[in-house]
Amino acid sequence: MMKIKILFVSMALILTSFLAFGQEVYRWVDEKGTVHFTDDLGLVPEKYRGQVQRESPPKEPPPPQPAPTGPPSPQPAAPPPVGIPDRTGAENKAAPASGQKDLLGRGEEWWRAKAREWNEKLLNAQKNYENAFREWKSKEQELESSKFKPDSLKRKLKAETIILEGKAKDLEKQVEEAKDMVEKVLPKQAQDDRANPQWLKIEEKK
Repeated sequence: MMKIKILFVSMALILTSFLAFGQEVYRWVDEKGTVHFTDDLGLVPEKYRGQVQRESPPKEPPPPQPAPTGPPSPQPAAPPPVGIPDRTGAENKAAPASGQKDLLGRGEEWWRAKAREWNEKLLNAQKNYENAFREWKSKEQELESSKFKPDSLKRKLKAETIILEGKAKDLEKQVEEAKDMVEKVLPKQAQDDRANPQWLKIEEKK
C-alpha cells in the first residue's frame, strides 16, 4: 500500500512540474497499467496514441493594471508600411514581425521546427528502408540460386535472408510512423491548438 501511495505522489509531482512550465502534457497507460507522461507526442508509442489524454497548463488571470494617475502619454507614431517612404523620403525596408501564437503560446518557429524534424525523420526512414529492401531481395535471389550448393551455405544464406527481411520490415514501420506524424498527427495537433496550418509547410530546397 505504501508503494502505491509513493507511485501516485511521484506521478503527481511529474505532472505538476510539466504544467508549472506551461507545457502541454500527454498521458497514457501501458498494458501493465503503468501511467506515463511526456511533453512530446512523438515519444508516445503508436499503439497507445488512441488513448492519449492531453493535460494543458491552467490559464493564469492577467495581473491587475494600476489606474493611471496623470494624463495619458502620447503614443509613438507607427512606422510606415513596407515600401512606403517615411517623412525623410527613405523607404521602410523592414517587414513587421508576426506575433501570432497558438493556444499554448507557441509561434511559427516552434511549429516549423517540429515539421522539419518529422520530415527529416521520414526522408531518412525511407532511404534506410529502400536500402534494406534491396539487400533483402538480393539475398533472396542469392538463396534461390544456391539450390545445387552445399547445405551449410544454403542454411547460412537463409539465416541472412531472414535477418534482412526483419530489418526491412522494422524500417517500413518507421516510415509509416513518420508519415503518419507528418500527414495526420501534426496537422490535427495544429488544428486543436489553433496554430496556423501554413507553419507546417516545408519549403523545398532549390
